[in-house]
Amino acid sequence: MTTEHSPTDPSDYAAARAALLDRPGLTGRPRRAELARLTDDWLAGLLAAAGAPFFGVALVAVGGYGRGELSPRSDLDVLLLHEGPVDRELPERIWYPVWDAGAKLDHSVRTPTEARAVAAGDLKAQLGLLDARHLAGDAALTAALRSAVLTDWRASAPARLPELRELGRERAERHGELSFLLEPDLKEARGGLRDLVALDAVAATWLADAPRDGLDAAALRLADVRDALHLATGRATERLSLQDQDQVAERLGVLDADTLLRQVYEAARTIAYASDVTWRAVDRVLAARSGRGRRAVRRGFPFGGAGRGTGAVARGTVDRRPLAEGVVEQDGEAVLAQAARPAADPVLPLRAAAAAAQNGLTVSYATVRRLAAECRPLPVPWPDEAREQLVTLLGAGEAAVPVWEAMEAEGLVTRLLPDWERVRCRPQRNAVHRWTVDRHLVETAVRAAAMTRRVARPDLLLVAALLHDIGKGWPGDHSEAGEVIARDLAARMGFPTEDTETLAVLVRHHLTLVDTATRRDPDDPATVEAVTKAVGTLSELELLHALTEADALATGPAAWSGWRASLVDGLVARAAAQLVGGAAPPPETAPGAEQERLAVEAARTGAPALSLLARAEGTGPGTEPTGVELTVAVPDRPGLLGTVAGVLALHRLTVRSAGLRELDPIGAGPVLLFSWRVAAEFGEPPEAARLRADLRRALDGSLDVARRLAERDAAAPRRRGIATPPPLVAVAPVVASATATVLEVRAHDAPGLLHRIGRALDAAGVRVRTAHVSTLGAEAVDSFYLTDPAGRPLTAERAGEVAAAVRSALG
Repeated sequence: MTTEHSPTDPSDYAAARAALLDRPGLTGRPRRAELARLTDDWLAGLLAAAGAPFFGVALVAVGGYGRGELSPRSDLDVLLLHEGPVDRELPERIWYPVWDAGAKLDHSVRTPTEARAVAAGDLKAQLGLLDARHLAGDAALTAALRSAVLTDWRASAPARLPELRELGRERAERHGELSFLLEPDLKEARGGLRDLVALDAVAATWLADAPRDGLDAAALRLADVRDALHLATGRATERLSLQDQDQVAERLGVLDADTLLRQVYEAARTIAYASDVTWRAVDRVLAARSGRGRRAVRRGFPFGGAGRGTGAVARGTVDRRPLAEGVVEQDGEAVLAQAARPAADPVLPLRAAAAAAQNGLTVSYATVRRLAAECRPLPVPWPDEAREQLVTLLGAGEAAVPVWEAMEAEGLVTRLLPDWERVRCRPQRNAVHRWTVDRHLVETAVRAAAMTRRVARPDLLLVAALLHDIGKGWPGDHSEAGEVIARDLAARMGFPTEDTETLAVLVRHHLTLVDTATRRDPDDPATVEAVTKAVGTLSELELLHALTEADALATGPAAWSGWRASLVDGLVARAAAQLVGGAAPPPETAPGAEQERLAVEAARTGAPALSLLARAEGTGPGTEPTGVELTVAVPDRPGLLGTVAGVLALHRLTVRSAGLRELDPIGAGPVLLFSWRVAAEFGEPPEAARLRADLRRALDGSLDVARRLAERDAAAPRRRGIATPPPLVAVAPVVASATATVLEVRAHDAPGLLHRIGRALDAAGVRVRTAHVSTLGAEAVDSFYLTDPAGRPLTAERAGEVAAAVRSALG
């Protein structure tokens, strides 16, 4: 039988349809199109055989059938359109043969006016009519309806698009995310075929369009899988059940069910990401139309525009706020500044991602595309800034997820971490796991971000969380394979040898605590010994404890419970008792020649002495300064720490690390020696002469640092930012130091943080004899060795008061 001479007899149609579905070599989109043509011809014949008039009556395909493709078990969505009174028996003469053929039919009989009225009150009906396609009868009638429906849709778009978006959210809540489900609904889940319909509907408004790269291929993949599912099961099902996956994979010529799921997940992620980008564009357009768009506030910021490829509108009408060097906020997204040079700045993708996540934003689609196209790969090992920006991104918690997804969509993640490709979209056939391997790693980092106050090295915790299951893409024990990969990746990221080994230990033993606690006798000394042999130090035990909890919480509700937590806590407590007690201060190194010279100069003159040295990474032409090494020697007096830190904050210098020690180089009295490593928040570091002048003015009292900082903070625009764990201010055990009280501060880094801590300590009337300050990603981990004015350690009561004062200063 040929499609040119399709019979109207139901049995003939059923036989022709069966033959078409069994035709060798006919699959995918060509088969769906051929099945639609076969059905079109049959229905056209039914309309003619039913005695329909030549004018004023039309048969119209709507919904999925209207798009000209039919899956093997798809419904036939058909509208009998008429202009006036119609023979009451006409519809039945068409519908009954369809039912007799065994086809599922969704039918209606309406005038154009009735069809538009139904669409106005029913969004789903309106979406179906957007895909209306003429089958037979009066073509002008169908064309007039299509034109009217599109006009109505565009006119009502500001009201209907939010409704369409809400429908998508409700579907996602009911059916979950297609890219993570072991038994996904190919149509209704987020990232499924329904979302493609929504994207086409948005495009039909002419207000926004989805990014099209990869979208058609994703749609084809899901449609092909649905076809194979229909044929394998013989049912009109959309759920890819576990028992059907092997048959579906075989029909598609795919290696196995896991490979099938990975392909489905990749397609779903493409669709979900395109949806996110599209709905953000819709939000911007609707906000602008309603007058809620942002007004230009450009005065006082160092960046002028979003640059090529960022979707910027006319100059002078856009509010752009600086986020980081080369990165600004525009219309609720992070975009590139006009002065950004992606081709010359390989750290820019990570800097943009970190800045976006820390401010609760995502990176714009055009910006991510430009970064992927223009930025060269990072050198190996990475520069320090790249590693710090990765940690800052991960430390943003939940806000990091959409940013990570945007980077992954454009291939930036696998460019940074080549081994990521093996775990990307990899399913976990375990009912306990909620996520694919790669998303589980990101979710573990999200959970770990809430635990950064519990560890002295939040950077190692976050990176270990991201890498702990990286070995699941390789044969054998994933912990053993992961240890090797983690060691390689840590070296690639530029971690020093000691930190690299710590990360390898954490990845190798990320299951040790929970396995030992739940399977071994807690009173057996060998149980504790198994843990202490694995970690070796109190710091590693602390990190492994937090990683264990973050991993379990990110796995799913069944993986962690109060009972398991109590067993792990008890095991950790017993292991800690056998390891080194307390926190020893970092070993002091002898002052260098330049430090000795500055200390002697300060002691002899009674005035501050300082030096600045530009810090660069790499050698050869093109090497650019990445920060400043600042050394300041000042005769000891109250208020020094807060004053010096305040001057650095005034110059928008971010403190990456700092040390403070007390010297008496010539026996004339103590000199405080500050050693800082700082980096400019925006642009280049300040000129040495200007920084030196401001430091001296602040120390002689002619520059009121606190007032200047307060004025600047009051004038700065407020950003929503992200939720972070509260600061932790604690007094270390007495064993930490026999000659001083150690105050430990762990907090989210912010401009002027060290200035606020220093002022609080100054106001409390204590001396800061030594300090060790580190900024790890976006987390500050500081230790201050305090004494009373007479040089004695603080009493327990006094130490508690000082801790409370610092806690209050940090808000």
